[in-house]
Amino acid sequence: MPKSRLLIIGLVAAALGALPLVAPIAAPRDGQSRLSASDLTLLGGIIELVQHDYVHRVSTHDLTEDALKGMLNRLDPHSDYMNEEEFRQTQADISGKFGGLGIRISSQNGVPKVIAPIDGTPADKAGMQPGDLIVAINSESTRGMGLTKIVRLLRGDPGTKVTISVVRGSKPPFDVTITRSIIEVASVKSKLESNKIGYVRITEFGGDTPGDFKKAVENLKRQSGGLKGVVLDLRNDPGGLLTSAVAIGSDFLSGGNVVSIHGRNPDDDESYRADIGELLPNIPVVVLINGASASASEIVAGALQDRHRAIVMGTQSFGKGSVQTMIPIRGHGALRLTTALYYTPSGRSIQGQGITPDKVVEVPKDQQVEGGVMLRESQLQGAFSNPGPIGGKQKQQNKEPSKNNMQATGPEGHPTYAVPIKNDLIGTDNDAQLKAALNYLQQNSGVTTGDAPK
Repeated sequence: MPKSRLLIIGLVAAALGALPLVAPIAAPRDGQSRLSASDLTLLGGIIELVQHDYVHRVSTHDLTEDALKGMLNRLDPHSDYMNEEEFRQTQADISGKFGGLGIRISSQNGVPKVIAPIDGTPADKAGMQPGDLIVAINSESTRGMGLTKIVRLLRGDPGTKVTISVVRGSKPPFDVTITRSIIEVASVKSKLESNKIGYVRITEFGGDTPGDFKKAVENLKRQSGGLKGVVLDLRNDPGGLLTSAVAIGSDFLSGGNVVSIHGRNPDDDESYRADIGELLPNIPVVVLINGASASASEIVAGALQDRHRAIVMGTQSFGKGSVQTMIPIRGHGALRLTTALYYTPSGRSIQGQGITPDKVVEVPKDQQVEGGVMLRESQLQGAFSNPGPIGGKQKQQNKEPSKNNMQATGPEGHPTYAVPIKNDLIGTDNDAQLKAALNYLQQNSGVTTGDAPK
């Protein structure tokens, strides 16, 4: 895969591209069919008919852009076409600073759905919750609207307001008016728990995440005088950059494979290995995941699970196992195109299935988003089915069957729906899943009880 292109593996609606990349429109590779004259004639003829007979005037440029969007959107849930303006706006994500609401969304049956609000942002303060459906923005329906356009409507100058119509569970729609502000994404949060156990939460895998993670761990080491365990919290983390996921995985692994990607063509294949030397050698680790942990989160959890470096706890992850490549087109925006699937070190694909925790810990009912239900990757329109492992039988990963209280199940009995935890509970003293992780480390890693460091 060309190194000049940016690999994206997240569910964040706005593509995470910020490099000054320019790529020509590629010619078909050997063995691939070229666009026939009849296809070109059909496309051009339809555009002319629309221009001649449609009730309103429509420019050729607008029709061409819409045709490109429709073509890419129909491929799978994560491919998209962005015009120049949309591409420039999406580039703000990689810097971790932009004007908007502070909300992560994906698409569910043509309607944007909240993965999670970013802590401390206007969306979070307004009470937005994982699983909320955004059915209208400033009274304009969002059904069938591309995610890049939705992001453009939600973002704007700091101090301006936007009204979104929300459906939460079975409740009737209600409006929420939010004042935009500059969003500075701090993707890593940490604190020292009792008994010298470090807690680190990664909310997304951005360009600054690896450096911020190292700083957080070093700070915890200094505070504790020597860590005896670490909880890595990847719940509600929708993914981000492949390179950042590999860097975080490398901090826990000394050499060896972290993840490999395999595409349609051999030159799309690549393996990513950990650097020699761990950031946290010989320290017990628990990784927390849930149904909103996707892509980069699943790469890290899967690598640490396969390499027996951590115990994975929580609930079944989202199941997004595809890689998107950002391909800028000179003067015409960019494509976000699904070009490969990724595989954990043992060669298993999590596409449509997700990571099964070693120990399932459900979200207590009083900590669940009221009426909030999230679909998984396998239920998204156009989602790929699981391709099976590389070169053999899929390795059995279910060490403990899920007891998810939703009855519908997806591939191989995995829960189709995820019940999200309230965003403001994650990492608090009342967080039941975090308590379970801390208790596990205390009981299984030689960590003794004691008072929390002051």
